[in-house]
Amino acid sequence: MSVSYPDPLVIPTSRLEMRQINAADWPFYLSLQSNPAVMQFISDIRNEEAIRAGFDSRLPPWQPGSEHWLCLVIMQRDSGVPVGLTGFLPDGKAQAEVGFMLSPDWHRQGYGYESLQAVVKYGFTTLGLHKLTATVTAGNQGSRALLEKAGFRLEGILRESYWLAGEWRDDWLFGLLAREAAI
Repeated sequence: MSVSYPDPLVIPTSRLEMRQINAADWPFYLSLQSNPAVMQFISDIRNEEAIRAGFDSRLPPWQPGSEHWLCLVIMQRDSGVPVGLTGFLPDGKAQAEVGFMLSPDWHRQGYGYESLQAVVKYGFTTLGLHKLTATVTAGNQGSRALLEKAGFRLEGILRESYWLAGEWRDDWLFGLLAREAAI
């Protein structure tokens, strides 16, 4: 007996289209996860086997109630060229942690902000989430600025909570309540 899944989620914006990751996205996913500039504040570079395990965990179709990351490929709408990844991990209690990463080739073009705004809108208006959170390694000024531009507030600092590049690093904790979102 075969299992049928709903059509994959697609979130369009004026310049972008975000769709659920699929098996054909492996080369792009691997390129991001292997890029030291992308991973500088996210994770130490991992071997291909570990990266593949993370990729495979994001492949099952996502729907409300899923317990895995909603992983969306951010693509230029006109060309279909992938520029990054975004999405969130729901906690099952009307909250979710957002995440994003863009290829350095596409920085400073507003794609991060545009995609984050769309994910925020989807989370609050379609899914009825109460709060979105983000955890950012201290020092990642680009991600911090993007979150603050989107209305997220710094809610706290976890001191020396993340081992990265051979040292303990602080994490910045951000939050955005549905009633605060400019959507």
